Amino acid sequence: KIATLRIFEDEQGKFNRSLLDVGGEALVISQFTLYGDARKGRRPSFTDAAPPEIAAPLIDRFCALLREEGVLRVETGRFQAHMLVEIHNDGPVTILLDTDISRRGNQRS
Repeated sequence: KIATLRIFEDEQGKFNRSLLDVGGEALVISQFTLYGDARKGRRPSFTDAAPPEIAAPLIDRFCALLREEGVLRVETGRFQAHMLVEIHNDGPVTILLDTDISRRGNQRS
């Protein structure tokens, strides 16, 4: 779904173009800190993040699927490494894609 998700603007400024449509590239970096749970206390808990032996193969598979879908350039970070990442974000849009339905309080029917 990532490669074909319409998240880029067309000539009319509407989200009608996908990563494939615009010939975009993907930078895939595992960031377990996004799963930090700060509901209790003052220090985030990362117990819900996948352990490295599960997470690393998932990241590799995700990158392989992007390539299979036709994303021509997929770059990755180093797993479990401290990195300084410099990117150019084009636009004020950030979209969180989360398939963990229990975190949203919804159930599939």
